Amino acid sequence: MVEDELALFDKSINEFWNKFRSTVSDTSCQMVGLRDTYKDSIKAFAEKLSVKLKEEERMVEMFLEYQNQICRQNKLIQEKKENLLKLIAEVKDKKQELDALTANIQDLKQEYARKRETISTANKANEERLKRLQKSADLYTDRLGLEIRKIYGDKLQFIFTNIDPKHPESPFMFSLSLNEARDYEVSDSAPHLEGLAEFQENVRKSNNFSAFLANVRKAFTAIVYN
Repeated sequence: MVEDELALFDKSINEFWNKFRSTVSDTSCQMVGLRDTYKDSIKAFAEKLSVKLKEEERMVEMFLEYQNQICRQNKLIQEKKENLLKLIAEVKDKKQELDALTANIQDLKQEYARKRETISTANKANEERLKRLQKSADLYTDRLGLEIRKIYGDKLQFIFTNIDPKHPESPFMFSLSLNEARDYEVSDSAPHLEGLAEFQENVRKSNNFSAFLANVRKAFTAIVYN
């Protein structure tokens, strides 16, 4: 009976072993299948991930390039802005210079108009004075043998005759002009008169040219009789 039990136990062990082997074999096959499936999945995922990474890299490169373009454009815009501000400042400076120049030109025009008016007034006064001188000269030419000539430097030369009884034609002369202040300037008397400066001062104060001529003639006559 013991042998039968041992044989039965041995049979049971063999059956269990065979079942176990069969189970392990099936499990191994399943594990291999799962492993292959996992490898395929990992490979597919890796490929997809690689493609995704490449796309993201391109996107990053495009973004960086776009960012660089933005920086370059911003720099260019800043340079143009600075140039524009500089140009505006130069235009303002030029406008101020133009305004100042225009004001100066206007001042010069006004000054020129005033001077022209002053010169015109002075010329009119001189013309009137010359007319009076000519009138007096005509009078004195007839009565006192006076001749008036225009000589160099806008001067008038006054020539008296009929002073020396022995030599009626002998000339006694002096020159007359107007200075920058429009006053009489008496010079070049021949023969020389000591009181010529005094006569000049008197005619400037009195503006009585007839009396001046009479006094000069008297002075020349005094030379003859002295």
